[in-house]
Amino acid sequence: MVSIDLDGAAVDFPIFDAKTRSLKKAVLGRAGGRIGTDSKVPIIEALRDITVSLRQGDRVALVGHNGAGKSTLLRLMSGIYEPTRGRSSVVGKVAPVFDLAVGMDPEISGLENILIRGLFLGMTRKQMEARVDDIAAFTELGSYLKMPLRTYSTGMRVRLALGVVTSIDPEILLLDEGIGAVDAEFLAKARTRLNELVERSGILVFASHSDEFLADLCDTAIWMDQGTIREHGPLRDVLRHYKGRDVLAEIEAAR
Repeated sequence: MVSIDLDGAAVDFPIFDAKTRSLKKAVLGRAGGRIGTDSKVPIIEALRDITVSLRQGDRVALVGHNGAGKSTLLRLMSGIYEPTRGRSSVVGKVAPVFDLAVGMDPEISGLENILIRGLFLGMTRKQMEARVDDIAAFTELGSYLKMPLRTYSTGMRVRLALGVVTSIDPEILLLDEGIGAVDAEFLAKARTRLNELVERSGILVFASHSDEFLADLCDTAIWMDQGTIREHGPLRDVLRHYKGRDVLAEIEAAR
């Protein structure tokens, strides 16, 4: 059974250039990180006292302003970061999707990039070869798939990356939004694939500023604020407290 358990977890980043200490204090005070000054080396306390338990079927939104700790928390859950203090335990195959462009080579073709990106996300070559035709049809890129990625527009690259991402079979899907460069019609098509991807995953944790995406994919939420969890509960309640209004009611009324 897949699971994510964080118990009092913290992530600290030491800053060894003490000459810029006052500048970092000023910037991070606004951005959300906190600097500890107890040691001779300044420490950015990116996450503090994070306690979360997620199980099969959980669909969790991460909300909070830029710099609140959402991306750092995703990287802690993925194992990219180890906790400085506390405990982190993750059971299951993790598919971290933080940057749609990661694992793609601009000098090779779209078709070759499909295989490479799939391998980067933990799939086997055989699994990706079996998915190539489906991904190609979804992207609607046609003959461009045989051309180098450097010839693609930003929207075309996003189409290709989304095609690969939505074809995988993750046990734990950690998703950091980055799909705004495609047209509205294709985005609607992508949302259907994302919903299918979420259905195949055991646990979803999704960091996004799009309330509509969160409403489509998640049912609970974690509100991050200055590296700590301010609230964890039903999506409607957390979004209402974070935004100061009933966001889901507005979305439902507009549909």
